[in-house]
Amino acid sequence: MTPDDLVLTPRGVRFHGRTLPCAIGRGGLSADKREGDGATPKGRHRIVGVLYRPDRLPSPAPWACPIGLGDLWSDDVQDPAYNHLVRAPHPYGHETLRRADPLYDVILLTDWNWPRAKAGRGSAIFLHVWRKPRHPTEGCIAFRRDHLLWLLPRLRMGSRLLVA
Repeated sequence: MTPDDLVLTPRGVRFHGRTLPCAIGRGGLSADKREGDGATPKGRHRIVGVLYRPDRLPSPAPWACPIGLGDLWSDDVQDPAYNHLVRAPHPYGHETLRRADPLYDVILLTDWNWPRAKAGRGSAIFLHVWRKPRHPTEGCIAFRRDHLLWLLPRLRMGSRLLVA
């Protein structure tokens, strides 16, 4: 463990001497993550990208990519592009990244079941804005918007998220 690791604790995510309150999946933590279980997977995950809404905030990091109008994330186990960014129109099940609410205004992508996704092991574990304090997610880790924006300039591609 290093000071640059994001470490999930019962009180929140510890990083650079601060503990930031967060929400985890409604299914709790799981060592055997499955699609649709609502669990946050245990393990060591790497941050592999940042997506953001350019109509709502400036680029939060030099390596951030804007979310386009047709950007989606495949969560359909039958899709050859399962657990990858895809574009509309897309014939398989997916999640829209450009949402009306602020949850995906900024998204940190992790390498959970990516890039060589195994069908059924669970798609997209993001770090994103929470719906309300500690409100459970579908498996992602969610933060207050200002906390997520505080993290971004301190992270780098490949930073680790440790979920014990």
